[in-house]
Amino acid sequence: MPRWILPPAAPETVVAALARDLDCPTELAGLLYHKGLHDPAEAQHFMAPKLKSLSDPFLLPDMRVAVDRIFAAVDAGRRIVLYGDYDVDGMTSVTLLHQVLAAFGAAPACFVPHRIEEGYGLTPDGVARCCELHEPELLIALDCGTSAVGEIGALCARGVEVIVVDHHECGAELPPCAALVNPKREGDWPNKTLCTVGLVFKLCHALLKERRAAIDLKEHLDLVALGTVADLVPLVGENRILVHRGLVEIAQSRKPGLLALMEVAGIDRALKPSDLGFQLGPRLNAAGRLGDADDALALLMTDDVQQARQLASRLDLHNRDRQRVEKETNDAAERLVGDPTDQAAIVVGARGWHPGVLGIVASRLCRKFHRPAIVVGFDENGEGKGSGRSIEGLSLIEALAGCSDLLDRFGGHEMAAGVTVQESCFEAFVERFQAQARRLLSEEALRPTVRLDGEVLLRAIDEVFMDAHNRLQPFGMGNSQPLFMARGVRPVTEPRVLKEKHLRFTAAQGNAQQEAIFFNAPVNDLPRLPWDIAFRVERNEWRGRETLQLQVQAIRTSQ
Repeated sequence: MPRWILPPAAPETVVAALARDLDCPTELAGLLYHKGLHDPAEAQHFMAPKLKSLSDPFLLPDMRVAVDRIFAAVDAGRRIVLYGDYDVDGMTSVTLLHQVLAAFGAAPACFVPHRIEEGYGLTPDGVARCCELHEPELLIALDCGTSAVGEIGALCARGVEVIVVDHHECGAELPPCAALVNPKREGDWPNKTLCTVGLVFKLCHALLKERRAAIDLKEHLDLVALGTVADLVPLVGENRILVHRGLVEIAQSRKPGLLALMEVAGIDRALKPSDLGFQLGPRLNAAGRLGDADDALALLMTDDVQQARQLASRLDLHNRDRQRVEKETNDAAERLVGDPTDQAAIVVGARGWHPGVLGIVASRLCRKFHRPAIVVGFDENGEGKGSGRSIEGLSLIEALAGCSDLLDRFGGHEMAAGVTVQESCFEAFVERFQAQARRLLSEEALRPTVRLDGEVLLRAIDEVFMDAHNRLQPFGMGNSQPLFMARGVRPVTEPRVLKEKHLRFTAAQGNAQQEAIFFNAPVNDLPRLPWDIAFRVERNEWRGRETLQLQVQAIRTSQ
């Protein structure tokens, strides 16, 4: 049974003052207090973020050098190549920088490596093909390059100047590039949570501060919002500002690629961050996950409406293939798990599992079983590549370091990591990683939790409440949609079961009632009445009629 955890009570006088100054319900003022926003001015800035609050881009490391080298290359007519990662962050970074450099009269080539054949980042194979195709004189690596010390050294030796714009963790040795714009470098740099497309926005801002060009950078914040949300960086600080305004730009975007992608995804212009993360992002990522990301990059860059529709349709088919491969792999992985209660961690592997879906499957296993999970796919030569996801309390990097003698390579961060392991070492690795997890995780940490943001009475949920709730948007990593609790709830009538796994009912608490939906509910094992429910509040539109609805996340007998 999961633990339900409410935050400690906030000081009533402070919450009351926040509610008064911000003109919002006390339940939401309490939520702001628990976010550390005790001052009304800070809370107001959070609820109404402004672009004018963005910091000077030249405060980032090597930004001045990067701007000077780029303009020198543009002025000299040198061959510029934008080398990006094959995920949404990488492709939106390439697209945004290409647009701005084109406004300065440059014609940079764009290159994205093939995931299966060339791998992530500035690999020898990827660099070799890039150089053969484009013969770069200035190569700008986007969303990769921080750890490519040898490859960048080799490029410099052949006379290629390299600039790296990246947000990944820095190793002990930095690459010998002309400029490394990465706030994760040692030092007190701002904006450490920006993903690469956010850093590229800052680079473009710096370029336009130095020289004017016929381009409105604000109109391209749709790309920044898409890449930021898809890369799962925290929506706090400048990320929050960029995504907040980016959603406005998407609503009025004229980019044929984005419009065609929204059309095949079946979403309108009133987007939420979840639409970017779960509808648009996966379609762009699908081609790169299964191999070649060229279609996705072409879609973002095209100005042709017909081509955009054709590319979006192809990406939609790629996404369906990805979903099929993911489901097959996930089903096979779950069959190998056994009884998760006997395990402190899940490590599964098999031959033939596609490397492009292993991270998604690891995430699914981690969420379902509340255990750290590593999923490995082996090729015909017995080399395994895997992805891991973790839970609070276990650093994957620390646990994998205790298994390093059994691994060819590993890297990442506390909650997500990648590994390369030989099939001959896999059994020993499973045993060792399980031991590391047992050492690092307490029994309490292995017990699932429902972390609540506050308690609310159903009678308090009205249009005024919802309007204030929406001022907390955009929701996402680091600013999750509030999860509320209501006690002593009963369904007005017998709940309706939809598609054998969803539950729809009218929730009643005293004289107040609210419509509720519980997806993937335990329809055959509902707790005794009355219930405590954990839920999020949303607007539901059905046949042109809009109502408030509780989206139930968990349910228990009232305590």
